[in-house]
Amino acid sequence: MKKTGIFGGSFNPIHNGHISLARQLKEKAGLDEVWMMVSPLNPLKQNSDLLDDQLRLKMVQLALEGEKDIIACDYEMHLPKPSYTWNTLQTLSKDFPDREFVLMIGGDNWSRFNMWYHHENILNQYPIVVYPRRDEPIPPHPDDKVTIVEAELLDISSTEIRELIKAGKSIRRFTPKAVADFIKKEGLYA
Repeated sequence: MKKTGIFGGSFNPIHNGHISLARQLKEKAGLDEVWMMVSPLNPLKQNSDLLDDQLRLKMVQLALEGEKDIIACDYEMHLPKPSYTWNTLQTLSKDFPDREFVLMIGGDNWSRFNMWYHHENILNQYPIVVYPRRDEPIPPHPDDKVTIVEAELLDISSTEIRELIKAGKSIRRFTPKAVADFIKKEGLYA
């Protein structure tokens, strides 16, 4: 059975920090692959800067070209909205019975995990890997299905990248070249 990490996010836009984190978590959590799942809209976030789903998916696809076992995933885009992680995991498990799905979340989401839809069911049925986020301590959890993974974080955020673009500054050192070129060509976030 393939151990598949689900790394969900808005990826608005995807950046080198996301990719570095996916590589580290794949290795440190002993995963066979990581699906970088582009989320249509996080029910706990209201983001007016959120780019169209297909544009964000295209950037993730461009960013992951040549990555081994880290895959751009649009699965959640085809599910009813809002996209709740519980529903996504349940549907994935039905559609891919040959895989064990592992939820990958940041410490910021872990600290408010009790607000998630069916959070107890997620805890009972799926392993969870929690990784650090900038300035966010990870609260401990006694459950053996929860693994806290220390990972080196690159000091990059999608919000900061969008601000650089609006200011007319280069983002080449923060995103893969193909993503920076696509953003410039399409005039995104300007």
